[in-house]
Amino acid sequence: MVTQSDNVTFDFNRFHTIRMRSLGRISWRLKRFIDGFLEPRIQARGFADFKLSYLGVLANIEEAGTTNNELAKRACVTKQMMSKTVSLLEKEGYIYLEKNASDSRSNVIYLNKRGKELFLNLHECVTEMNEHFRQILGTDRLEELIDTMKFLVDELDKLPTAFPGCPGTEGS
Repeated sequence: MVTQSDNVTFDFNRFHTIRMRSLGRISWRLKRFIDGFLEPRIQARGFADFKLSYLGVLANIEEAGTTNNELAKRACVTKQMMSKTVSLLEKEGYIYLEKNASDSRSNVIYLNKRGKELFLNLHECVTEMNEHFRQILGTDRLEELIDTMKFLVDELDKLPTAFPGCPGTEGS
């Protein structure tokens, strides 16, 4: 169907074709699938309180510990938001805090045993999910897709305007 208004033509069929190949829409649909696949599986493994949104915090905790400010920068959220999330994750038993030896005003955040068990279980669930992708795409195409997406986001992280106020995520 084509509509016209003030000499501007809008072709719904063309818009539909463009929309079906939109990288934003494709990314959103893939994320929706990943969330719907992983979250119930990890919850069924004994992590009933777990939300995939926690990964933005948990995945940025280093073995030697990480401060709240460092986590906020890496996750691109405010310090206040990170403090709330850290409190929640501590209460739910995924992390623990210790006073920062070099700055007594802050804490260092560590994964505890439950947090580490979560990652081991999550790895198994991701492996299962990747096997579904491999069955659809084949090994070579899946590896090429992952390499291409990683290259794209690594290059985007280098752009100062990609996420204003948020540093790149090297090493993540």
